[in-house]
Amino acid sequence: QVQLVESGGGLVQAGGSLRLSCAASGGTFSSVAMGWFRQAPGKEREFVAAISRSGGITYYADSVKGRFTVSRDNVKNMVYLQMNSLKPEDTAVYYCAGGRTGTQVGSYDYWGQGTQVTVSS
Repeated sequence: QVQLVESGGGLVQAGGSLRLSCAASGGTFSSVAMGWFRQAPGKEREFVAAISRSGGITYYADSVKGRFTVSRDNVKNMVYLQMNSLKPEDTAVYYCAGGRTGTQVGSYDYWGQGTQVTVSS
């Protein structure tokens, strides 16, 4: 069982940057792929980015490609999401997830509580 806690959300102006962090505890962190998802009010939870167990493979939703970067530190049991050139449409609650790799919510077994990101225009 892996427990996940996100941090780093907040309010930022359009064009700004934020770095989200996700701390993992319990289980074996390096044995799970990690993903970031987000959910805006009234919308379904959507895939943002994912990283393989070793960190060697990453992939992104088209909407964030070139602006967001996912990384992990298997020594510190941390995963990060660096978000640059933020847009108002990036406003959402961001969730860290762990499990099998993929872009589907159902591919992940472990979820954090979420952190709010608000981008003002």
